[in-house]
Amino acid sequence: MQSASPLIKAISLDLGTTSVKVALLDQHGKLCHVTTLPAPPLGVDSGSFASDALAYAATAEQVLAACMEHAAGVPLPLGLCSQRSSFLLWNAATGQPVTPLISWQDNRGQASCTELHDQEELIHELTGLRLTPYYFAPKLRVVLQQNPLWRARLERGELLVGTLDTFLIWRWTSGQHHITDASMAARTLLLDIRTQQWSAQLCDLFGIPLGILPALRPSAGMNLTLANSLTLQASLADQSAALIASVDADSGDILVNLGTGGFVMRYLSTETSPPCGYLHTLVYQEQDGHAHVAIEGTLNSIAAALAAYPAGECRVEELAALDIYCLAEPSGLGAPYFRNDLGLRFSGPPDGLTQRQIAALLLEATIFRVARILEDFQAGTGIQNVYLSGGLSELTCLQQGIALCTSCALHHLQQHDTSLQGAALLAAGIKTVDHRKAQRVHVTGSATLLRAKYQRWKNWLDSLLAEAVCH
Repeated sequence: MQSASPLIKAISLDLGTTSVKVALLDQHGKLCHVTTLPAPPLGVDSGSFASDALAYAATAEQVLAACMEHAAGVPLPLGLCSQRSSFLLWNAATGQPVTPLISWQDNRGQASCTELHDQEELIHELTGLRLTPYYFAPKLRVVLQQNPLWRARLERGELLVGTLDTFLIWRWTSGQHHITDASMAARTLLLDIRTQQWSAQLCDLFGIPLGILPALRPSAGMNLTLANSLTLQASLADQSAALIASVDADSGDILVNLGTGGFVMRYLSTETSPPCGYLHTLVYQEQDGHAHVAIEGTLNSIAAALAAYPAGECRVEELAALDIYCLAEPSGLGAPYFRNDLGLRFSGPPDGLTQRQIAALLLEATIFRVARILEDFQAGTGIQNVYLSGGLSELTCLQQGIALCTSCALHHLQQHDTSLQGAALLAAGIKTVDHRKAQRVHVTGSATLLRAKYQRWKNWLDSLLAEAVCH
């Protein structure tokens, strides 16, 4: 491949749920010429979430073309990161979609989860994940059950199936490559995380023919020439790309991303098992097949809980002012609990509380959930530093509250678009730690009241969990 300008090292494309972004990566590891367009709108109907796959492809091609104008026609390595578990079926001869792009948010897989409930522990053991309708396999199982002719056509190769990355790579290589990378495959519930291969056992369990799945590739070193003259060098899940841009795989650092939802992640050695209940995530796979794995705790829909309240006005001094405890995840507690029956909840009636007081309680709940995950991670292996990212991490109250409730050094990441940056860094082969920009969060005020309430909140949550089990 022709050498790129010494000033520009790579181009990256982020296939998000609400927006599609592209950027160039300069020699200093910084993003420039960021171009963004809204993703095609999701149609929502009784738990069904889907959009137009061809419109999505056209949007991605449009932002890529606009950004490539700044590269002066020089071929560049491309790093691709994608929303996980959104998928479609399409005609192998024409490229026309047979289904819409079925979103990861789509709930049609709930029937599969109910029917396969007795197999949940086996699924967790093989995949490192929990059985939920968010993932690819439960939804595809329902689609194939409802459309048996599609199953036959898939087995004959007349139709193809894959996540969004698979569809676009197939399209941009003129149908030559029906592939996905290890990190995207690891979020399907069909990959054995120990072998990093498709599992015949899981495919049988979900009733999905193994032969219809895309071929597996490492996340880095793909070296695929695309029709637009770019060379696809890296492709991986968006969350994996964000982790690559934020923490060093060889450190004991932790990433806390607080956005629409939230996740807390740290790298593990492949031989280490995560604490009970937490997810075991395949972050990415190097060209030589070496896999980087991580432990992950999750918070569900925290931005939705806070959306109606003036969270940005709250100050850390307002926390722990009320003797009321709260859970702030409307769609149910995430890892390590996975409790749909315990979502948005207050220990006492919120009637009479001001909007700002409710906002403070919701912020407390988010802070306490993060602090407890960090506590669990600390018990397993030592933590060096914690890095905050995501839209909600801009709230000073959240920053200060987490800093007060943990003994770890807390830093706020200053870079934006971390998924874009991580994909570009992997494509360019640039080491993350040399380019990370973060600001230490310095604690102001006393931690006594908030830490005391955190201890009481943990007791309250444990009693809720125990009570729910008894019933």
